[in-house]
Amino acid sequence: MTLVSKTYWLGAPFFFKQEPENAQVRSLSFHSADLRQLGGLYWTPEGNPRPRVAAVLMHPRVDFSRHYTIPRLLEAGIGCLAANSRNPNNDTTTVHEDIILDVGACVRVLKEEHGAEYVVLIGNSGGGSLDAFYQCQASLAKESRIQVTPGGAPTALGRVDMIPADALVLISAHKGQGMVMNECIDPAVVDENDPDRTDPGLDMYREANGFKPAPEWSTFAPDFVTRYRTAQLERVRRLDETAHGLIAQNNRATELKSDPDFQALDADRQHDILRREARQPVMTIYRTMANLNYVDNHLDPSTREYGSLLSDRPDLMNQQIMGFGRLCSPEAWLSTWSGLSSNANLLSTLPGVHCPTLVINAGRDREIYPNTDATPIFEAVGAKDRSFLNFPEARHYFEPEFGAKEAPDVKEVMDHIIPWLQERVGP
Repeated sequence: MTLVSKTYWLGAPFFFKQEPENAQVRSLSFHSADLRQLGGLYWTPEGNPRPRVAAVLMHPRVDFSRHYTIPRLLEAGIGCLAANSRNPNNDTTTVHEDIILDVGACVRVLKEEHGAEYVVLIGNSGGGSLDAFYQCQASLAKESRIQVTPGGAPTALGRVDMIPADALVLISAHKGQGMVMNECIDPAVVDENDPDRTDPGLDMYREANGFKPAPEWSTFAPDFVTRYRTAQLERVRRLDETAHGLIAQNNRATELKSDPDFQALDADRQHDILRREARQPVMTIYRTMANLNYVDNHLDPSTREYGSLLSDRPDLMNQQIMGFGRLCSPEAWLSTWSGLSSNANLLSTLPGVHCPTLVINAGRDREIYPNTDATPIFEAVGAKDRSFLNFPEARHYFEPEFGAKEAPDVKEVMDHIIPWLQERVGP
């Protein structure tokens, strides 16, 4: 049984369909402000290796090196640095207060080493909350930036230089990975060590609660929706407490090691403390594909198809290892996947973003919804120069029908992005 959405076969849906024409590409290696080595592909128009306008494409974990916006940006004379964060294809240890330094490294290397006068951040999907978090922090004085992660570790943000970008484009951006988790975590789970121990009264995939067999749309009663959403936040809160508890155990081991009496302990006890301090716990978060909107299109109506971004059968995919935030360190849970703790939340960061900002919504998106996401995201934008575009028939990555060789929705969205950028940064 194939549970992953068919759009993910024959190549990632966010990759361009045809190689860019009249372009050259270089592999760049550079460092973040905290000395993490990063890499990316720098695409430039043929004959113009130092374009005056350049775009950064990055996602917290996904490889955007062949992103579908690149060919048209190159045609317009815009360079494209498609770089991976320090956690490519794996966000088990992703701390957003760290990886925004990776975005900063891209902005810096383009401006200081490759001649870009203007740098545009293009945040697609999870790249949107990443880019806005960076731009918000980069616009603040060092002493006003976040000094401590949600897990309690000191950040480097207060001591490093961060160059703000000149424009921000959000394409199918959700409110943040933690905000996604708040709405897709399964509240029926009552034992984090046993996903089969559940509260049937909170299981959205039971007919008694309004579920109908896929692909028939379900209808959930308002009282169930209220109980369900409340219970989702309660589960996130419990996981936050677990994460803080695990971090506290490590901190306690560090305190014991630093105690003057540590040397008086026997060798085995000393070694136990050192091993506990060194341990990196991993949290397993079962059943994270349970957003009511996946199967009920009455709650936030749109033209989307049944299911989630990842699967046509979220009721079964909910049991798979592939999903959102399934494995993560306590620090990563709090910084990235907890919507109660994460700082990478567009509703919190966009009011502090004052560069020209374009918000683009895809009407058939199966993970981002008009009233839940698109409207509040645009309303949160703090920039005076802000624009909103809606493409009612486009999917999350503006991908075409399965197997198609052309991507008409990509052409349409780029027909709007290019002139919007040119009006602000010049031809």
